[in-house]
This record gives sequence, structure tokens and C-alpha cells, in this order.
Amino acid sequence: MKYFKIILFTTLLLVLGSFGLPKNIYKKVNKEITAVFEITDFSTKMITISDAVNTTLPTKISENNLFKIIKNDSIYGYFYVGKAPSKTDEFDFLVLFDAELNVRKAKVLIYREDYGNEIGSKRWLKQFIGKTSSDNLKYGENVDAISGATISANSMTVAMNNLLRSISQLKQQNVL
Repeated sequence: MKYFKIILFTTLLLVLGSFGLPKNIYKKVNKEITAVFEITDFSTKMITISDAVNTTLPTKISENNLFKIIKNDSIYGYFYVGKAPSKTDEFDFLVLFDAELNVRKAKVLIYREDYGNEIGSKRWLKQFIGKTSSDNLKYGENVDAISGATISANSMTVAMNNLLRSISQLKQQNVL
């Protein structure tokens, strides 16, 4: 047990030090990676995108929002942490991708509005699971509408669509 705690603590330090996400977001991301990929001893590596490539992407990639998930020198997947607009503010969301860049999970991490938080429901977000860069998401057509959360749900759909387009371009350019 002591050995396990030492490994876990060391891994936590490595992972925490490997990227600059805010602590509250980092904890949520780590929890989701552990649950979705069923791994505890992993590291993350920030993916840096050149300015020339970044200007062509629908979703701009900063230094702190796209990462590889690595265990034993193998890529388990990727994750993206982004923001999308709600009615008067923004919300933070997470998208986990497997190694083949299929969406494994989408999650709203922080929602800052009094209304529209229904977009954070597992039931609504599960419709993004399995989506790939070949999918074209359209709110109200192949993405369910939510009464009372129209702006946020549409915004999440647009953000996911743009992210999938960006991931496709990064894959075509051998960045991922």
C-alpha cells in the first residue's frame, strides 16, 4: 500500500507539473481520465501547435488546452479543455479522445450561469461519444435540442464541431 501511495503521489506531481491548468480543472480532468481510460499511472504531454498551423484551425489551440495521455510510452488518448459562450458568460468543457481520435467523453467542467446547466447532463452529453472528424454536428438535427438551454447547447455543439474539424486538420498535418 505504501508503494502504491508513493507511485500515485509521484505520478500526481508529474502530471500536475506537466501542464498549467487551474487546480480545480486539473482535478476534474484527472478524475475523468482515470475513469474513462481505467488508468491511474499516466502522464500528460502538452501538444504545441505552430502559429502557422493554428491560424488555419476553426478552434485555436493554446499551450494549455490540448494534451496527450501517455502510459508506458504509449498514447492512450488525448484531451482538450476549452471554453464556449453561454448567454452572458462562458463555460469550461472537457473532451476526451481515444488514440484513434474518436470522442470517448464530453463533460461540462464549470458552468457559470443560473439557467441552461442542463447541457452538463450525462444523458445529453453522451450523444457526442463516438463522434469523429467525419461527423458534422448540427444542433436540433443530429444533436438534441434542450428547452431552456438553447444558447449553451448550440454553443457546445458548435464548439464540438469546430474541435472535430481542428483535430482532423491536425491529424492530416501529422501533428497528432
